[in-house]
Amino acid sequence: MKLKPKNILIHSILILICILSLIPFLWLLSTALKGQNENIFAYPPVFIPQDFTLDNFKEVLRLVPIVKYVINSFIVASITVVLNVILSALAAYPLARMDFKGKKVAFFAILATIMVPFQTIMLPVYIITLKLNMVDSYSTLMGYVGLIMPFAVNAFGIFLMRQAFLAIPKEMEESAVIDGCNSVQIFFKILLPMVKPTIALLAIFTFIGSWGEFLWPSIVLTNEKLFTLPVGINNLSSAFSANYRLVAAGSIVSIIPIVVFFLALQKYFIAGSNDGAVKG
Repeated sequence: MKLKPKNILIHSILILICILSLIPFLWLLSTALKGQNENIFAYPPVFIPQDFTLDNFKEVLRLVPIVKYVINSFIVASITVVLNVILSALAAYPLARMDFKGKKVAFFAILATIMVPFQTIMLPVYIITLKLNMVDSYSTLMGYVGLIMPFAVNAFGIFLMRQAFLAIPKEMEESAVIDGCNSVQIFFKILLPMVKPTIALLAIFTFIGSWGEFLWPSIVLTNEKLFTLPVGINNLSSAFSANYRLVAAGSIVSIIPIVVFFLALQKYFIAGSNDGAVKG
């Protein structure tokens, strides 16, 4: 196949952007694998370690309960993903398929919340969390609840699921009604299986956002046993500010679950993005 000059230029630019995006990660990985006798700030940068070692990872695991931080982050991110998918789908279904008074107003009101940064509502949310005892000082379970509930559903997820439902022909539902299905059966047996790519896309974005959330956990949490990975890595940075090798090793550990989660669902990523592009 003959490549057009335009396609060559576009692919060259994309490859260049990809390389530039990978450089910080490669430097971080290189730093984590370098021994104590190797200069990590050498110029020009040396990406291939001359004194290769895994001791930095072993030291981080020995000095910091990073496995516990990973478990905490996984619990919070997993439950947040499940709640987002369920609640977003339940909210999107009537907006996409049902006719009721105030439907457009409700939809645009939901979309308007996207423009409101979480930082602007963080104080009232924090006060509500304290009033409801959803903090780790009350109990471990409530500490998890306080981390999860403010992010259990969002406007982006509702919009994404609504667009996916709009892409499904109404004839599918009409056929299900003729076969004797009610609204609940149509929702769970017909619509949800047909929007799996969009569900996977929403799960990826939600997992990444929840896994990397730092501000809210750092405010709500007081018990170190409940620290999520970003908060734990921040403490690691403070404790070992002079040893960037340990900080880099801890950062690499925090990235691995996100990469694994994305790779597991990547085949749905493009299809889910296309579903979200449908007009309606």
